[in-house]
Amino acid sequence: MGVGLHHITWRATASGVADETVVADAIAWLVGNPELIDIERTTSYHGSELHMVSGVCKKKADSLKSLSRIGVENLQFLLDETETRFDENNTLHFRLDFNAFIDGEVLLATPGQVETIKCHTKIEVYPGQVAIEECKNILEKAKEKANQDD
Repeated sequence: MGVGLHHITWRATASGVADETVVADAIAWLVGNPELIDIERTTSYHGSELHMVSGVCKKKADSLKSLSRIGVENLQFLLDETETRFDENNTLHFRLDFNAFIDGEVLLATPGQVETIKCHTKIEVYPGQVAIEECKNILEKAKEKANQDD
């Protein structure tokens, strides 16, 4: 059975005074297609305007390509931390530092960082497979893809 992702989702929030197109462009690069971007205008708890920007890849190959875009070093870091970032629903969670990303650098965010791009990716796990091992296989495949694309 092939190793795969059900989907990968990237999300970020831009304040009402921020240029939401910058956030949308960043997420479009991550998903690889600007048509997969959705911008929802809403208000915060305190009433200020917010833009919720998200991008979702639902095709397996596109999802793997999207994951590979964070780079080999970040993927290795996620491999090393798989046990703390992979949940009982077979979903891997991590965040990117938004400001570094806008400056052209893909860095995993540190806990408590305010401006981030949140990612979660659902790993395919079938009966008889060990979920954490399938997640690690996906990260290894993403590393291979990232190396090919360099």
